[in-house]
Amino acid sequence: MTHGPLSGVRVVDFGHVLAGPYATMLLGALGAEVIKIESRARIDEQRILHGAGASDDPEASSNFFEINLNKLSVTLNLKTPEGVELAKRIVAAADIVMENMRPGVMDRLGLGYAALAEVKPDIIMLSLSGFGATGPLRGYTAYAPCFTCFSGQAHLTGYPDWAPNQLTSSGDSRAGTTGAFAMLMALAIRDLTGEGQYIDLSSSEALNQLIGDQMMDFTMNGRSPRRHGNHVADMAPHQVYPCAGADEWVAIAVRTDAEWQALVAAIGSPSWATEPSFATVAGRLAGQKLIDAKLAEWTSGRAAREIMTLLQDTGVAAMPSFTAEQIFSDPHLIAQGAITEVTHPVLGTRKAIAPPWRLSRTPARISRTAPLLGEHNQEVLRDVVGLSQEELDAFIAAGVVA
Repeated sequence: MTHGPLSGVRVVDFGHVLAGPYATMLLGALGAEVIKIESRARIDEQRILHGAGASDDPEASSNFFEINLNKLSVTLNLKTPEGVELAKRIVAAADIVMENMRPGVMDRLGLGYAALAEVKPDIIMLSLSGFGATGPLRGYTAYAPCFTCFSGQAHLTGYPDWAPNQLTSSGDSRAGTTGAFAMLMALAIRDLTGEGQYIDLSSSEALNQLIGDQMMDFTMNGRSPRRHGNHVADMAPHQVYPCAGADEWVAIAVRTDAEWQALVAAIGSPSWATEPSFATVAGRLAGQKLIDAKLAEWTSGRAAREIMTLLQDTGVAAMPSFTAEQIFSDPHLIAQGAITEVTHPVLGTRKAIAPPWRLSRTPARISRTAPLLGEHNQEVLRDVVGLSQEELDAFIAAGVVA
């Protein structure tokens, strides 16, 4: 089933774990047909890194489900010449190839860009690795904590007196989003020029470009960036405060003097808040330690959602710090269509994050659940590659399709 602005675009996904598969899942939500190449000999780690309550069944991984929606699955033994040849025949009928293995792995398999361009001259290929295909770190395996640290993001995230925050899987999704954007740009260029291209994308550099202001501050002014917790340089208060209940918190951010006056009125105009120096941003920044302590006293006896409603109604930015469970059950997100339900043959009906775009004429959507291992061997190898049933049966018997 095709839909969306990328209807008619075919993507071959050699990705594993998170960053690469996340990139192609975004394209699938926009309507691309995504064919994931897998192997029973080397199962994607996400199929065996299960969420809470999952079994040892690789078909029952909530982790895999969450980042492989809208995909087909084909199992090929790429250690055989026949498996590599079948992969090339799939690529010959495709527009984009994505892989996020260590640099050099695809070349050693016989599936590097040069080899694939021979079977599809205008192919677009994205290689998404930790540190890129060149340079002294090119051969290192990298997971999200590696490239969030190397990028500098981890150093900037956390409290001043704590260790850097490694950000874990959010680094994968940011790198994957950058990869999806790069593939879309390459498609646009191909539409104009008729030429494909090879994209070598370093996840570390993809994350580093998100802190360009800090890099430029060091380059131009010699200031080494540091962690500031929840504080920012031009807003006060700007902090997360404890609320009633176990580990319940609310974020409050005041941008202008008018918002400060609205906050003061909302909390009952206590004497400490009417201090004249607090009427300006400069004064509040100088006194933010006192402000934070007093606001924490006020919030600690109230429910986070109560505070959110009270302050938002007066024009002050306030939002609870939600757990994952609270996000998936939040009435506003559900009403906005940000949370949806998808039925999986093994996991059953589960909540999922809907595509993050609203397009009026070509809506992005989830049209199929995450695939079972090799679920679409018949569909792809017969309809896309053109194998006869006899040929397919022979490949299965020989362990090429496995």
